Amino acid sequence: MSKISWRQVLPLALAAFFVVGSLSNIFAAGSIYEEYLKWGYPRWFHFVTGSLELTTAILFFRAPSRLLGSALGCAVMFAAIATVVIHGEYGHAVPPLVVATLSLVVGWISWPGKIELTAQLSGDPRPGAQSPS
Repeated sequence: MSKISWRQVLPLALAAFFVVGSLSNIFAAGSIYEEYLKWGYPRWFHFVTGSLELTTAILFFRAPSRLLGSALGCAVMFAAIATVVIHGEYGHAVPPLVVATLSLVVGWISWPGKIELTAQLSGDPRPGAQSPS
């Protein structure tokens, strides 16, 4: 039996989340559409949000593009946080904050130079890492 790591599951779970989010924004039900208008966004802005979320999902599905997906996912979620906080809907900021945090985790585990950076920060001289001077 093979072991499945959280490092493999987390990006795919986030990709699924962003697919669902993108579809709910692209094919916005009346309540979602009305919220965008209430927040002062243009009538078409839910398409922009949905497209960005779909792009994020696609980037999360492929390992080489997960770092970029993490950056885009964080940007979309931080924009969502800013929107609801500015409009006093503080409870609605929790889900995007959790997703942004998980996106940062995916970005960290996808960052190619993290092993060398971690070694440099801890003072651990590993092969390929430069020792602090």
